[in-house]
Amino acid sequence: QVQLVESGGGLVQAGGSLRLSCAASGRMFGRYAMGWFRQAPGKEREFVATISWSGSSTDYADSVKGRFTISRDNGKNTLYLQMNRLKPDDTAVYYCAADTREWSHLGALTSEYDSWGQGTQVTVSS
Repeated sequence: QVQLVESGGGLVQAGGSLRLSCAASGRMFGRYAMGWFRQAPGKEREFVATISWSGSSTDYADSVKGRFTISRDNGKNTLYLQMNRLKPDDTAVYYCAADTREWSHLGALTSEYDSWGQGTQVTVSS
């Protein structure tokens, strides 16, 4: 498994922006599809965005499409989530996840990922 550490969360006003980062350990990061998920209090963990191992393909939840951008730098073993035009409904703990089946494509289900970070809190005030 790969170790994942998220950072970049915080408190922001509605309409603002944040950029989350996820640093991965090991030398195989560039072979893994990656995803961002979030979990609000009292709710199930939900899909936010996913990116293929090469970065050439991405997919987003409808609720964030056009506002969030997932990207990766395989040379730095880092995954990113740029979040713009944030809304109070975006408030949640955000998790990055890795699908360590090499050369995997995109995944929107939590069951497709086998390594998870500890999460970073994002709070959007109205």
